[in-house]
Amino acid sequence: MRMLLLASVAAVLFLASPAMAQDDDPCASLSEELAALDDCALGQGRQASAQDTPVPVIPDQNTIVVLGQGLPRTEGATAYSTVVIDREAITSTGSGRLEDALANVAGFQQFRRSDSRSSNPSAQGATLRALGGNASSRALVLLDGVPMGDPFFGYIPFSAIDPSRLSRIVVTRGGGSGPFGAGALAGTIELESVSADQLEPFNAYGLVDNRGDTELAASGAPQWQSGYAVVHGRWDRGDGFYTTPVDQRVAATTRANYESWSVGGRLVQQVGDGLEVQARVLAFEDNRTLRFVGADNSIEGQDVSLRLVSRGPWQLDALAYGQWRNFTNVVISSTTFNRTLDQRDTPAEGQGGKIELRPPVGDAHTLRLGTDYRRSAGDLAEDAYNASTGALTQSRYAGGENTQLGLFVEDDWALGPVTLTGGLRADRYTIRQGYFRRENAAGTVIEDNVYPNRSDWQASWRGGVLVQASQAVTLRAAAYSSFRLPTLNELYRPFVVFPVTTQANAALLPERLRGWELGVDLAPAPGIALQATWFDNRVKDAIANVTIGTNLRERRNLDAIDAQGLELTGSADLGALRLDASLSLVDAEVRGSGFAAVLDGNRPAQTPSFAASSTLAWDFMEGGTLSATLRHVARQFEGDLEDDALPAATTLDLFGSVPLVSRLSLVARVENLFDEAVITRNQGGSMDLGAPRTVWLGLRWGY
Repeated sequence: MRMLLLASVAAVLFLASPAMAQDDDPCASLSEELAALDDCALGQGRQASAQDTPVPVIPDQNTIVVLGQGLPRTEGATAYSTVVIDREAITSTGSGRLEDALANVAGFQQFRRSDSRSSNPSAQGATLRALGGNASSRALVLLDGVPMGDPFFGYIPFSAIDPSRLSRIVVTRGGGSGPFGAGALAGTIELESVSADQLEPFNAYGLVDNRGDTELAASGAPQWQSGYAVVHGRWDRGDGFYTTPVDQRVAATTRANYESWSVGGRLVQQVGDGLEVQARVLAFEDNRTLRFVGADNSIEGQDVSLRLVSRGPWQLDALAYGQWRNFTNVVISSTTFNRTLDQRDTPAEGQGGKIELRPPVGDAHTLRLGTDYRRSAGDLAEDAYNASTGALTQSRYAGGENTQLGLFVEDDWALGPVTLTGGLRADRYTIRQGYFRRENAAGTVIEDNVYPNRSDWQASWRGGVLVQASQAVTLRAAAYSSFRLPTLNELYRPFVVFPVTTQANAALLPERLRGWELGVDLAPAPGIALQATWFDNRVKDAIANVTIGTNLRERRNLDAIDAQGLELTGSADLGALRLDASLSLVDAEVRGSGFAAVLDGNRPAQTPSFAASSTLAWDFMEGGTLSATLRHVARQFEGDLEDDALPAATTLDLFGSVPLVSRLSLVARVENLFDEAVITRNQGGSMDLGAPRTVWLGLRWGY
C-alpha cells in the first residue's frame, strides 16, 4: 500500500457577517452567515433549515475569519431543499457511524440497510429521494470539496470517515450544478471537516460493546497565529454479530467480523492577506467477513488534496486531488461452502480538480465561473472456481477509464425580498479503453473484448427563486437537470450474490435527471423551524440490475424512474430540550418498455416508500447530554420484480454523555434498543440481518 505523507488539510475563509445592532432579530435575515446563526433561534436546532446558509462577504476589519472552511454557500443555494446536520447530531449517534448520522435525513439511503460493519463495501452507494435501484451513488458526496466516490465502483468509504472529525454536513436534495455537479444526480452531501478551534489540543475516545468489539480514536489539533493542523486516527475491530438468522445457520456460518483503521490530517495556513492554503491526506483500510467463513472482503485507499482559497474582491477556490483505491472480495458457495470467486485485485485511481472564480459584479449579484475535471481509471482481476471441487475454472480481467471536463456558470440576483438563482454546465465526457477478457484454467484466452471509445457533450442546468414573504415565511421554487456517467463497475464488472449472477454492460448510457420542487420554510416562533418540499424527479436511462433469466441479471438502461414525493423536516430548540424530525414520503416507479416492460410500474429495487427519523435530546447538565433516535423504514423489495420483500423496520437508538472531570466524559450508546429484526437481504428466503441490540460504553476526552 502506498504510504502518503501525513500532512494535510483544507482551509477556507468562512466569514461571519457583523451583527447589526439595529436588527432586533438577527435570525430574520437570510444574508447572515451560518456560523453566526449558532446563537439564533433558527440556528439552535440540530438540523438547521435551508435558511441557515451563508452568502459571500468581502472581508473587512469587522469580519470574523474562520480558517479551514470553503467559500460560503450563496444565498441562492437555499432555493433548493437543504438540510444541515450539526456537529452535535453527527457525533451522538447510537452506532458512531457516518451513515447513521446521514440517516437523520429521511430519504438518504444506501443500496442495503446494513452499515459499514456488515455489508459489502461495493453496495454502499449514497442516494436521495428514492432514486436508488442499484448500488452506485446517485448523490455526490464531497469531503472538503473533494468527491469521495470510489473511482471504480462509486461507493462511499464510510468507515474511513470518522464522524468526530466533521463540523457539519450540508445535504442538498435535487439535481446539482456548479463544481462537480455532473455527479449530483439526486443531490449533494457536503462533509466539512472540524477546525482546530472546535477541538482540544488533544482528543481521544475509546469504547467497547457487549460483544467485546472496540472503537478507538485520537486526534491532535495544534494552532498557531496564522493556521493550524489536525492529525487524527481511528481503529475499529470486532467479532461482530451473526447476520444469518438462527434457523439458516450452518457449520460454515460466521459472525460479521470486521477491522478497519484510518489515519489522516489537515493543514491550514494563511499565506497572505485573504489567502489560504489547505492540504489534506487520508489513508485507510477496512477488512470484513460476511456470512460464511472465508467470505472476506477489503478496501484500502490513500487520498491527497491541495486547495488554495482567496477571499479578496476577486474570490478564488482552486482545488486538486488524487485518490488510489483497491477492493478485494471472496464469494463462498451457500451449498458447498467452497470458494467460487476471488476478486483478488481491483486497483483504481482518480484525479481531478476545480477552479472557481467569483468576480466583484456588484452587491446585487453573486457570480460563479469555473471549470472542473475528473478522471477515473481501474482494472479488475478475479478468479472463478468450481463450487464442488474448488478447482480454478477461469480468470477474468476488466477495466477502463472515464473522464469528465466541465464548464459552469451560476449567478444569484438579489431583488429585495426576492432572490433569483440559475446555473448552466457543459460537460465533455469520455468512456475509453474498456475491455473484458476471460482465460481458462490453463491461461488460454477464451474471450477478449475491447470496447469502442465513446465521447459526447452533455448540458445541464438549474434555476430557482427564493421569496422572503415575512420574517417567519420563506417560499422556494426550483427546477433542474443533471446527469451521471455509468461507473467502471457498471460498465465492465460482473458480480455474484449467490445464487444470482449480474452481468456488466459496456454499452450503458449516462443517466439524466430532470425535476422540479416547491417548498416553504417556516419560523413560527423562536427556536422553531419547519420545512416542507414537494418534488417531482425523473431519471431517464436509469441504470438498474434487470432480471433477464433464472438467477441472471444484467445492468441495463431503463426508460426512466419517476419519483414524486413530500419531504418534511422540523426542529425545536427549547433550551435544554431539542427535537429534530425528518420524513420522506415518495411514490417511485420504474418506466419500462421492450425488455423492461415487465417492470413498468414497479418500485425500484431496495427503495422504501416511506422513511422517518426523529431525535429528542436533553442537555441535563453542562456538558451532559441524553438523546434518543427513533427511525422507521417502510417495506422494500430485494429485486426489480417486486419479489422477496424486506419488511418494514422500526429501531430506537440511545446516546448519553456525562462529564466526569475536566474534559473527561463517560459515553454510552445503544443501537437497536428493542432488538428489532432488520432484514437487509432476502433472496428466495435466504436472509441477512442488520445490527441487533448493541450496548457501547467508554470514555471520551475533548471532542
